[in-house]
Amino acid sequence: MLRRDVLKAGLGGVAATLLGTSRAIVAQPAAASDLGGGVHVVTIGGRNFAAATSAEGAVLVNGGSAASSAALLEAVAKLPAGGAVRTLFNTCWHPEHTGSNAALAATGATIIAHENTRLWMTQRITWPWNGERFEPLPPPARPNKTFYTHEKSTLGGREIEFGHVRASPHTDGDCYVFFRDANVLAVGDAAAGAGWPMIDYWTGGWIGGVVGGLESLLALADENTRIVPAVGPVLNRADLVRQHAMYATIYERLAEHLNRGRGPDEALAAKPTAEFDARMGPSDEFVVRAFRSLWGYLAPDA
Repeated sequence: MLRRDVLKAGLGGVAATLLGTSRAIVAQPAAASDLGGGVHVVTIGGRNFAAATSAEGAVLVNGGSAASSAALLEAVAKLPAGGAVRTLFNTCWHPEHTGSNAALAATGATIIAHENTRLWMTQRITWPWNGERFEPLPPPARPNKTFYTHEKSTLGGREIEFGHVRASPHTDGDCYVFFRDANVLAVGDAAAGAGWPMIDYWTGGWIGGVVGGLESLLALADENTRIVPAVGPVLNRADLVRQHAMYATIYERLAEHLNRGRGPDEALAAKPTAEFDARMGPSDEFVVRAFRSLWGYLAPDA
């Protein structure tokens, strides 16, 4: 997905996808972009999935929702040198990323995630901001390989680096997958290509983690790295630098309100994102959730 595609689609819709639950997405035709080196971006239902193909099978980063799974796996199979997915990464526990787990596990695929992500898949979760409930995934659909920090592995004939985004920008189990030979870094929802990001503070994400997560991704990327977010256009390092400056500013403003004993409504009234809203879209939901995310990290007794 290129920047012009996002502009044609309308940033408002992209922002809604980021901040909402994204469970309303249904199966749609998939589009694919070639990033070179045997790595592609498949876009379906407004979400991006990085896929690396080889004669040994495909490596896929995130598996889409249950509704989009069949279309996504079919699109991967049709890529140049494509075929069955042998390895799947879950960059977080959210259902819009794990809808292919059960089908791929039944074929013997390896499903890799951070250990925190696997643990969230064993829990009943109810989001406090909208009451949406999630049941545990059946054991066969949970990741069958987990990690804690970072690892390297040879998959599909190439060395792949993957690791924990420890700052917890989106959840506390966020991970990245780096196809270093193609210089493609897939980051899931740890960075957003358009609109405000969805901070799931109920499972560990927070606004300080958005800042820290971008710092860790910047340490991995060079000027030529293509960075694949879950939503929006493919980014480059300069995009992350700009985002880091913006979110650092917002974080400092919200933390100041917290330290002065103010609440979410007062933080919202102060318009901490004012100079960014014209470019990023309506920010009220993001601001409130970002402020509440501070409670668990800076005011744990709140």
